[in-house]
Amino acid sequence: MDLKTRIWMTGSLDWFGYIDGTEVFLGHRSFPNPLEEGDQWTTEAGDMFKVIDGEIMLTGKTEPPKKYW
Repeated sequence: MDLKTRIWMTGSLDWFGYIDGTEVFLGHRSFPNPLEEGDQWTTEAGDMFKVIDGEIMLTGKTEPPKKYW
């Protein structure tokens, strides 16, 4: 799959990308790697993403996932 969204990983293993010209946090452990068409995930902040036609799309916002320690 050819990914059209520009993404990068920082030294602290956080993933970022440009969506609609804006730098967006894509997650760290929640980020699926390698990306495939149709992959979807929710970040720790509750942002929901999905890969559609080779682009990462912000599909909405939800309540952040609960962490159970």
